[in-house]
Parts: sequence; structure tokens; C-alpha cells
Amino acid sequence: MKPSIIAYKALPSELLDKLKAHFTVTAFDTINNHNHTEFIHALKHAEGMVGAGLNVDKYLLDLAPKLRAISTISAGYDNFDVDALTARKIALMHTPDALTDTVADTIMALVLASARRIVNVAERVKAGEWVASIDKGWFGCDVHHKTMGIIGLGRIGSALAQRAHFGFGMNIIYNTRKRNMTAEARFNAVYMELDQLLAAADFVCLILPLNSETHHLINAERFAQMKASAFFINAGRGAVVDESALIHALQNKQIAGAGLDVFEQEPVSPDSPLLSMPNVVAVPHIGSATFEARYAMAETAVNNLIIALTGSIKGNCVNPQVLD
Repeated sequence: MKPSIIAYKALPSELLDKLKAHFTVTAFDTINNHNHTEFIHALKHAEGMVGAGLNVDKYLLDLAPKLRAISTISAGYDNFDVDALTARKIALMHTPDALTDTVADTIMALVLASARRIVNVAERVKAGEWVASIDKGWFGCDVHHKTMGIIGLGRIGSALAQRAHFGFGMNIIYNTRKRNMTAEARFNAVYMELDQLLAAADFVCLILPLNSETHHLINAERFAQMKASAFFINAGRGAVVDESALIHALQNKQIAGAGLDVFEQEPVSPDSPLLSMPNVVAVPHIGSATFEARYAMAETAVNNLIIALTGSIKGNCVNPQVLD
């Protein structure tokens, strides 16, 4: 008899068929008030789950006594109680490689859009303000040969460094828990303590996961350490930044601008001061929002679940200690 699994996010038909070849599948497009009872019933028998956007805590795990593996269609996993999963020997799989290049592209786009004021000047053109040759009120600043400070030089940070260093001749400085000797050799990247990086960088790019150590890592004190001409770019997790401190820094011209793909509250409130600032580029968590990347993530997640439930995990496991 095939193991029972739950797909709790809509999947392309060919990927759903691939799951059905291995498992008995209960599929939901999403979990909501209309199907919650059916979902709870399916949890009683599920040995595996695949999807995205669901908070998985001890309460949910109590409802799934047979669960052996969860495969999330994401690289991040801050919506999972990893300790609870590990204690129950449930493998948590994720998709760290499928979105690396796409997110790095997004960050570089935010760097360029912020520095060259692309969104602001485009809106002014559409509003009919371009009536003569433009003056310095429309100017931005150069990106090439500036210094990029990357906080979190993992897969995505390294892909960003590649774009910035080879594509724009940028100097790379970085801060991370463990020095990245490959990046230092390949991009001439220079490791710095966080306060040194903030003081030196023209573009501060934050690519960190959210956990107890990183929550509000970038606060008022950190923004005060940045250059007044610097731009702050966040494509990691919103709550790594104290958003009220960011707003204060922008309003008081402690920094020149910001490019934001993530926010403390998502969707961001329409009343947020960030949305009315001409020096802020705000986009709706689009880091992996391309057709190609989302398909690759879903395909990886499906394969991850198949591998996890057949006992042949070799990578993409958040808590590999459950394999011992």
C-alpha cells in the first residue's frame, strides 16, 4: 500500500502525477476555512507533506502522528518549528538551490533601481513631469566600481557577488558567521566585522534568514553607522530589520535610500511611510517570483519528498540529525 501524503499547495499537473506514482495523495490548492476539516482528517494518516505558506508547529504535529517528512517549496523555513520536527524524527526538506540565481537577480535589480531612481523617475514621466531637459533633480548615482557590502555570503550572497564584481566592477566586502574563502579568492571579497562593513559600503545588501539571533539585527544603531550616501537593500527576511528604525533613518537622511523585497508585516500596510517615500523601491516579496524559478522550486520539493520517504536523503535537509 502506498504511503499517504498531503500536497497543501497547487502543483503543476505533471508534478502531481509524479507524486501519485509513489503515494496516495490528498491535494489542496491551499489550506483555508473551507477545507480545514478535511485537512485535519488527512493529517491523521499522512506520512509526508509538500507545499508552502503553512505554519507548522507542535499543535499541527500532534494531529499528524504518522508524519515522517515535510518538503517545503521554499528555501526559508522560519515558519517551521524545527526543534519539534527534529524531536519527532521528522525530516524537513527545502529548496535552497532552485532560487539562488533568481533572487540574486532581484537584489541586483533593487541595487540598480534604487541608485538610478528608476521607479521614481518613471512615475514622474507617467505623471507628465518630463517637459524639458532633465536637471539634477532627476539624477541618480553610479553603481559601477562602488563598494557592495553583503551581509550573509551564502549561496545567494555569492551569486550576488558574482554579478556585482564581474558585471559592475564592484568591490565586495562581506560579513557572515564563517569566512567564505572561495568568495575571497574568486571575487577579491574582504571579510569585515559588521560595524566596519556598514561604515564602508555604498550598498548594504542583507541576505539573512530570520531566527532568534538575527531578529532586528539591523536597528537604529546600525543605520547610524552607515554612510549618508549609502543604500540599504533587503531581500532576506523583513524582521531581520527594525522597520521603525529604517523609516527613521530614511526620514532623517541618515541613508540615501532603500530597496525592499521583504517587510516585517506582509503584505506591507498601505499606510506604511515606506510606500510614500520617493527614495524607496518597494516590491512584494518577488525574489523567486518567476515562472521558471517557481517551477524549479516545486519540482525540487516534489523530488525531495520522494527521496525523504524512500530513505535516500543526501542533501536539502534542514535537520539531517534525524537521519542518525
